[in-house]
Amino acid sequence: MSRRIDKSWVVFVSHENDAHDRCVDLFRRPDGTHGFEEFRRDVEDAGAWTPVGYFVDGVYATAADARAAALASVGWLADALPKP
Repeated sequence: MSRRIDKSWVVFVSHENDAHDRCVDLFRRPDGTHGFEEFRRDVEDAGAWTPVGYFVDGVYATAADARAAALASVGWLADALPKP
């Protein structure tokens, strides 16, 4: 089961959808590995971000690898990224 991002991990980017009710955080762990997690925010939860993707345990060697995995795993993410 997913858990919130550990306080020792550094979130280096967070992407929200246009409705601002979903986000994906990309993070770096102290050991240099990277990961990501998907969250939702609902009125019923008083606006707190709740993990929903169960991706936090994935371990990636680089930030680019974590981003690619997030794009492959989270259907709405590509639409939320800035367009070149």
